[in-house]
Amino acid sequence: MRLGVLDVGSNTVHLLVVDAHRGGHPQPMRSEKTQLRLAEQVEAGRLTNAGAGRLVRAVSRAKAAAAIAGCEELLAFATSALRDADNSGAVLARVRAETGVDLQVMSGEDEARYTFLAVRRWYGWSAGRLLVLDIGGGSLELAVGRDEDPDVALSLPLGAGRLTRQRLPGDPPARRDVEALAADLDTALAPVARRIRAAGPYDLAVGTSKTFRSLARLADAAPAGTGPRSRRTLTDAGLRQLFGFISRMAAQDLAALDGVSPGRAHQLVAGALVATAAMRALDVSELQICPWALREGVILHRLDTLGVPTPSRRPWPLTDRQPRRIMNIAQ
Repeated sequence: MRLGVLDVGSNTVHLLVVDAHRGGHPQPMRSEKTQLRLAEQVEAGRLTNAGAGRLVRAVSRAKAAAAIAGCEELLAFATSALRDADNSGAVLARVRAETGVDLQVMSGEDEARYTFLAVRRWYGWSAGRLLVLDIGGGSLELAVGRDEDPDVALSLPLGAGRLTRQRLPGDPPARRDVEALAADLDTALAPVARRIRAAGPYDLAVGTSKTFRSLARLADAAPAGTGPRSRRTLTDAGLRQLFGFISRMAAQDLAALDGVSPGRAHQLVAGALVATAAMRALDVSELQICPWALREGVILHRLDTLGVPTPSRRPWPLTDRQPRRIMNIAQ
């Protein structure tokens, strides 16, 4: 069947169209992105009317593109930008009324679980216990476990975009701001690391999504043109060396580097700080970079449930419940 997945994130609205069947490898057929920067349009805790209007138009275009592509089903979800907005219910109702798309807000914990599922399927059972890290625009997700459903799944408000807006105002950011954020990240991640270590040792540490892919490419991982199956890694030593370089660069210069998206260049330093702090807290010396992440996890879970009554499987619902928050340092 042909499925469309519409991911409304903090930075982009991303439509991914795949051909897939239960037990098969999802084959990407089409990918379209709109750089919306939704999180930057939240004021006093509420998504602005202008931001909501842009979202409606982006969802409408994505729905039309999915129809043209022949999608039999459109799975639409939103992550931290709408999860954190006080008026998310009204915005979702407007999207539904004006586009017909039932956009659901995903909890941070579910975000971590779906991403973990995608990573597990990519590496298989032989990878043993997995530790998965995912740095998004608004949040950081962490999960660890041996099965497809992780033993621990956590979400923290430590996304690269959020921290850039609230903690790193300069371009490039001032050294004192960088050092203060680094220290606060260490404090915030300490209890998280203890909880993850308590779940047991891991055999493979994995990073997913755009921030880790960009950092790995800048640290000399294989370029995107070599395909998703090229082995890509990010080491703690390579990341430290890279940070000394990028922390002194303005966003427009970062955007010119291979592997860096112009729309995300301004938040790369914050992303590197989060990656460094997470690897240090969890005693990770090397991450493998997985090409599959949240969207693929949503697709795989949907395929798993085709023709299977929901009560016979543990559901990972797309809900609007709030993620577990260990410590909020984005103030």
